[in-house]
Amino acid sequence: MQETLVVGETIVDMHPDGPGSLAARETFHRRPGGAPANVAVGLARLGAPPAFWTRLGEDGLGEFLAGTLADEGVPDDLVQRDEDAPTGLAVVSADDDGDRGFVLYLDGTATTRLQPGRVGDDRLAATEWLHLGGVELAHEPARSAVFDLLERAPPDTTVSLDPNARPQLWTSFDYADTLSRVLPDVDVLVASVEDLRPAGYDGDPVGVAARVADAGPHTALVTRGADGAVAHATPAAPWGPAETAHEGFPADVVDTTGAGDAFTAGVVHALGNGRPLSDALRFADAVAAESTTARGAMAALPDRAAVERLLE
Repeated sequence: MQETLVVGETIVDMHPDGPGSLAARETFHRRPGGAPANVAVGLARLGAPPAFWTRLGEDGLGEFLAGTLADEGVPDDLVQRDEDAPTGLAVVSADDDGDRGFVLYLDGTATTRLQPGRVGDDRLAATEWLHLGGVELAHEPARSAVFDLLERAPPDTTVSLDPNARPQLWTSFDYADTLSRVLPDVDVLVASVEDLRPAGYDGDPVGVAARVADAGPHTALVTRGADGAVAHATPAAPWGPAETAHEGFPADVVDTTGAGDAFTAGVVHALGNGRPLSDALRFADAVAAESTTARGAMAALPDRAAVERLLE
């Protein structure tokens, strides 16, 4: 199996006890979350636990999240604790269709305080796939830590990015400018149209994927929710040039939280293990579909057997 390093936030998601306005909700349930954390756990459940660089507060919520990651088989050597900052938090809202919204409480939290240079050159040299969460780029010093990794990553390391646009976070830096700066150093971009629209990539997903590939990544995958995903790869891609789409799989949707992260885990797993782009897209759509059939982002991530059953 490839050596994979995932970088980004692990936070607590507070889920209401039902859909509708948060003003009417009295009970919330604590669940582990954070897009990169979901990707790391998703990979572990698919049979390939990655290294995971994240930062948690030295508090009860941080203890809960650290224990969750350990229980999922994610190595703890890069799961750092911070005595001077609390663990990040998100309050989740839900509509009647299971679609989610988030209010993020991250300013000044441990997740924003990744430090440049904490991942050594030897560790990076052994990393075959480096996956980055875009939320870290909205805050210092985590922003500098991500750029430091990009500068030091070996040329043969595949770098993937989920920009995960959250407009409320981008108060200190410009999202579009940041994406333009980072894309030349990215090999594989995984995003929704909603993630890319604020950076000027608008239109149909097929066209958006091709335009993103022109900006630096040799492969761009654009998700379309229940309608599946599209992908565009240039001749520079190790899996060869291609333009492909998959319509997704039907699912009895309970909760869509984290479906995009499940898709990303499927992409990294499939492409990192040599699958053709079209097969990787189908595999990732299956992971995403399975993840919507239970509540919670991390809790609902499927194992390899469940994905293979759906593919069959």
